[in-house]
Amino acid sequence: MTKTTHGADHLIAQIISGIEEVKGLDIKLLDLRDLDNTVCDYFVVCSGTSNTHVGAVVNSIQKLVSKALKEKPYHTEGLENAEWVLMDYINVVVHVFQKQTREFYNIEELWGDAKTTQIASNY
Repeated sequence: MTKTTHGADHLIAQIISGIEEVKGLDIKLLDLRDLDNTVCDYFVVCSGTSNTHVGAVVNSIQKLVSKALKEKPYHTEGLENAEWVLMDYINVVVHVFQKQTREFYNIEELWGDAKTTQIASNY
């Protein structure tokens, strides 16, 4: 039995649009609904090229989600050094990494049982 995804599709679409607006890289959607003991339904994972770029991706996501859905992240952490910023929208958690930090933590492999979708970008 899968968990519910009420409103998750719209939220995910806005998050991805926010990432793409500032050319975030290597966007992946991890569907965690069929896994046991998960803290949310989805992870959206992407990369930025520097701490400035990571910050721009985070700001773009916050702006688009807030404008379109009137939602703010429940919690955001990692903005101080912007190597890995986590944005918690309760049922969707966004991870914005710098490339080397993403490779080090390898979150996609850690959650290897999740259904993973590579998001094709238009740039």
